[in-house]
Order: sequence, then structure tokens, then C-alpha cells
Amino acid sequence: MAVVALAGGLGAPGVTTAAMALLMTWPLAEGRRVILAEADPDGGAILPGALQGTLGNSHGLRNLAIAARQGQLAESFWRQLVDVTDAETRDRLVLPGLYDPAHASAMEPVWQPLARLFAGIEEHGHDVLVDLGRRGAFGSSAVLAQRADVVLLVARSTLRGLQSAQVRLEALRESVGGSVELGMLLVDEGPFSKEEVRKTLGIPVTAVLPWQPKEARVLSDGAEQPRRFESGSLMRSARSAAVRVQELMAVRRSRLAPPPPGSAEGRAVSHAR
Repeated sequence: MAVVALAGGLGAPGVTTAAMALLMTWPLAEGRRVILAEADPDGGAILPGALQGTLGNSHGLRNLAIAARQGQLAESFWRQLVDVTDAETRDRLVLPGLYDPAHASAMEPVWQPLARLFAGIEEHGHDVLVDLGRRGAFGSSAVLAQRADVVLLVARSTLRGLQSAQVRLEALRESVGGSVELGMLLVDEGPFSKEEVRKTLGIPVTAVLPWQPKEARVLSDGAEQPRRFESGSLMRSARSAAVRVQELMAVRRSRLAPPPPGSAEGRAVSHAR
């Protein structure tokens, strides 16, 4: 496994809520962990939302800008992570985002080394989810999308949501080229079906999350969990989505892997050298 980035369009398509849902349901083999990095230049929502402001501003992305200037980015990164579960294993972690969008300019020289850190983090047994918000896949932070294995465009299945997604998708294709797998995470609020979205936008719909505002507020705002939240439709769909994303990443890895030396493709590569 490796790096999955989530990006959105105009309005509030639900990128952070979807990212939190994936974080909490991400299948983990023994000894592995998953990190959600909130890298939205417009500011983070997890500290005041899901974490209910309990940590103040003591942890987060802005501290990495300071550490990078001191040549201590890698060391500081691990200290900024927050455990969002009650487990002792610390296997589901969050890097909180900027608490003030005005700090985004200080992050400009940090995005590149941070993207390299994410790309190499698998050696530590971690997968990384990156919440890019509505504009983090472009501009100086675009490298986070370009260095990801998979980029998921999050959109609601409304006319407004899909029109915004279409514009974003065209820009994403130009930005990341063919080196990254592109998929869509569809929030099923409107009248358009998964198949209609695929045909209209020309992008595979990797997974669909139901429109469940009450359940979603648990993830976005730290609201009290309704009864049977873990077995509810949102979390069930999120588990299926996480599995589908991992399958998509496995397909990409298989496609990019060098052919076996004894195969016809491997012999052709050897002769070409």
C-alpha cells in the first residue's frame, strides 16, 4: 500500500468526512498503521471538528513549516501525529491541518519534501491518506497529488456537484498525467447514478458513500454517535470503499512492476538494455 490523495471541487463535497471515514475503516494487516494528513491550504477542519478542539493548536501542519526551516521535518512529523482512537496500538493517526489559512504561504517550500516523506513512509509500515480539500491538488501543493499512487475526486451526485467535479477532473488530468490512478468517490445525495457519472465524466467511480448527514457529523464535527453507528450505512460503505481503493492500488502496483526476468516481457527488457 502507499499514498491516496482525496480532492474536491467547489462547495462542500465532503472530502474531510470521506477521508475520516476511510481512516476509521481502512483494513490494516498486523503491524501496519494508517495516517490521515490534512493538507488543505484553506485550513483544517479536524482539530475543531472531529477532535472537538481538545488539543488546541499544539499539533499540526504548521509546525512542520518551522521544523523544515530547521532541517528537522522528518523527526518532527512523527511528533505531530494524533491518535484518533482509544486503542493502545496507535494505528489510526491524524496530522491536523492548518488552523489559519494565512499560514498556507509558509507551507510552500514544505510540500515537496513532505510529498517525498509520504512516498517513502511505507518502509515504516504506514499507509497515508491525504486530504487536499478543494484546491490542494493545484498550485504549490499539487506535488502531493502528483506523488500519490491514487487520487480520488470526491463529489456529490448533484448537478452542481458534478459540474464542479468535471472542471476539477480536467485540471487533475493535466496536473498528474498518467502516472497516478484517478478515481471518483461519489457521495450519493443527488439523482445521478454511478453509471451515469462514469459515462458523463469518463472516470471510474471507485466507490459510493451514502448521503447520511447525521452519521457524517460524527466524523466531521465530533457529534455524538447514533445507535449502531459502526454498523450503519455510512461506515459499511466506507469499509467497502477502503477495500476498493486498496484493490485499485494493488492493480496499479502490478501494472507498474517490472516483468519477471524469465517472462517474454522480461527478456525483451533485458535485450533492450
